[in-house]
Amino acid sequence: MKSVYAAPGAPHRPDSQPPFRGDSSLPPPDGPIGGGGAMVLGSELPVRFTASGSEYFRIWIVNLLLTFVTLGLYYPWAKVRKLRYFYGNTWVGEHALDFHGDARRMLRGTLLVGVLFIAYSTAGQFSPLAGVIALVIVSLLWPALLRTSMRFRLANTSWRGLRFQFNGGMSGAYKALLPASVPAIVFVALSTLMPQESPPDPDAASAVAESATWIGVGMGASVLVLLAMLPWMVWAVRRYQHDHYALGRVQTSLRTGPGSFYALFGKCLGVSLLAMVAIAVLLLVVAVVFGFSLTFAAEGRSGSVAAAVFGVIAIIAAYLAMIAVGNTYLASRLQNLVWNRTKSTEVRFVSALRLGPLFRLTLKNWLLIALTLGFYWPFAAVASARLKLEAVTIHTRRPVEDLVARANRKRETDATGEVAGDLFGLDFGL
Repeated sequence: MKSVYAAPGAPHRPDSQPPFRGDSSLPPPDGPIGGGGAMVLGSELPVRFTASGSEYFRIWIVNLLLTFVTLGLYYPWAKVRKLRYFYGNTWVGEHALDFHGDARRMLRGTLLVGVLFIAYSTAGQFSPLAGVIALVIVSLLWPALLRTSMRFRLANTSWRGLRFQFNGGMSGAYKALLPASVPAIVFVALSTLMPQESPPDPDAASAVAESATWIGVGMGASVLVLLAMLPWMVWAVRRYQHDHYALGRVQTSLRTGPGSFYALFGKCLGVSLLAMVAIAVLLLVVAVVFGFSLTFAAEGRSGSVAAAVFGVIAIIAAYLAMIAVGNTYLASRLQNLVWNRTKSTEVRFVSALRLGPLFRLTLKNWLLIALTLGFYWPFAAVASARLKLEAVTIHTRRPVEDLVARANRKRETDATGEVAGDLFGLDFGL
């Protein structure tokens, strides 16, 4: 039997609400469910996002004003209001998500992160060595903060009354984040050794120049190493996250290696460069077709100014094209890669986020945000969230009611730490 789940009071949209049906591509259950020996097919749960840009604008503007008036102290309450609105309008099947975070607990985490940021920002004002030490301390604390943030966010998120869990350990967080901190620390440490001025003595000046050259080479090498590690770091963080998501008995894992992330980043770089070259060629064709009439008609200085202005416009247009195409390509392909490779014995995800619609929406959002001096931001956030969320469908191996019943039985016998992340109330939106 096929059925369509819809949110109470939500309009019927057949094109965005696919029917529930069995998925023959999923592995069969270990045995008959519910007796009788009959094969019971799983369910297909579409994700829908019913938020409104105008509704979120009212939440956003109040949050912005109160955060400004309170010098940032209202930020946790603003975050809770935003998450409850976004989660409450994210429907998985016929049930919406919910967020239960306590803003007062989140305030402690906000103050902790604020203290760390101020300490890091001001340490370098006392001495270069203090800045390096502060960076080392932040690097050592960051993996622990990531784990705490993930545990807090998942422990305070629910679906059908069931709390999610994040089961990642501390060692996994350090394995995912700490290696990438090494080249960053090396870069900052070398930058503190860079001489600021040359001594008057020629011999000493030559030695200082040679030292500066080697320091510059070391800094450049550390940047290259950091860029080379970027795909690996993204893979490591995503694997740490997606390997430890849980809801009841369902435990996910990311079934792909770093090679697929290196391939994705390589394609993204190629697409970005092609977009930049395409825009540059298009502008050159426009210049040739219409001619530099202004440049040639106006002799001397005015012609040079016209050519310079056109050159600046061409450079800016090519750069923006590279950023827009590169960001949207990476966002769409990364979401599809990560969620299509996230599976468990009971659940799998299908993400079909397309580049074209995301690119057009991104350009529209950028243009309207610029024209409205930033006031279109809430509408852009809702539109982007809708496009990305509704590209995802969840397939269950068993009927979803069976999974929920088993999860409820597990919850009664296994008192997992639902508020394990509340120690500091950290939530970085990861």
